[in-house]
Amino acid sequence: MFNTNAEVDLSIIIVNWNVKDLLRDCLASIQNNQENIELEVIVVDSASSDDSTEMVEKEFPWARLIKSDQNLGYPRGNNVGILASCGRNILILNPDTVILDDALAVMSDYLDNHIDVGALGPQLLNADGSIQSSRRRFPSLMTGLLESTWLEDVAPQRIMRSYYAKDMPDDQENDVDWVTGACLMVPRRIIDQVGLFDEGYFMYSEELDWCRRISEAGWRIVYLPQAKIIHHVGKSSEQAVTTRHINFQQAKLRYFRKHHGRIAAGSIRAVLLANYAWQLALEAGKGLLGHKRSLRRQRVKAYWQVIRSGLHPAGY
Repeated sequence: MFNTNAEVDLSIIIVNWNVKDLLRDCLASIQNNQENIELEVIVVDSASSDDSTEMVEKEFPWARLIKSDQNLGYPRGNNVGILASCGRNILILNPDTVILDDALAVMSDYLDNHIDVGALGPQLLNADGSIQSSRRRFPSLMTGLLESTWLEDVAPQRIMRSYYAKDMPDDQENDVDWVTGACLMVPRRIIDQVGLFDEGYFMYSEELDWCRRISEAGWRIVYLPQAKIIHHVGKSSEQAVTTRHINFQQAKLRYFRKHHGRIAAGSIRAVLLANYAWQLALEAGKGLLGHKRSLRRQRVKAYWQVIRSGLHPAGY
């Protein structure tokens, strides 16, 4: 049941940027799976140019639409939605998701019945029904050095297995350190205590930072596989691949600077820059040898842009 006039069980916040068709599927899935729960849906559009806002107004008039004339970034966009909401529980939801069955009610009821839980995430599924990695342990310095670099593939498996919580059964409810932000539910009373997303991030690591603050305040973080949601990974960020690299690594560095200090962040930054320099040299060498020169030029340009950015911790 939709309600836009008073306090509701659940407020769903969706930050959208140029993924109109996926947003349509997401909103339709909410409409089809909102029995047994009173909710509101707030779509914060970050200056989309693909007629997303017109689609929402025409096809989903029950959704509250907040239009921005600039790309707000993921944390700030969600904060705008949270501040405009009235739900007892808040669901941060990517537009490239599809709600399955009664996942919304299952998650909201769980929070209401487990008052020691500060945040939870469902089981995320790929489009083919396979299980997507969505729960994590807090990253160590070694994880920060390895994650999303070519070193991750050659690192000892135990390091990344532990980080990705692969030792935990996919079908069992578990306490975890953090859950990914594609679908993340938090009680409003917890937000009132620990605060909103850190807007020093633009995209990536903001949910890690939020879950860490929630955990450090004494609340549990839970992975709840009884609730299932399809997630089409990275459909907004893949529109700007080089920018995605820069945002991801700068966000990682902001997290380590904030929670582990200047030396830790500086060490990771040095390794990351060396990694991109090595990849640039490798791609340039392959191009000189005549191997897929067009592809090599594209990669060299992308890696050079990443290096030129300096990869300074976001907001520092």
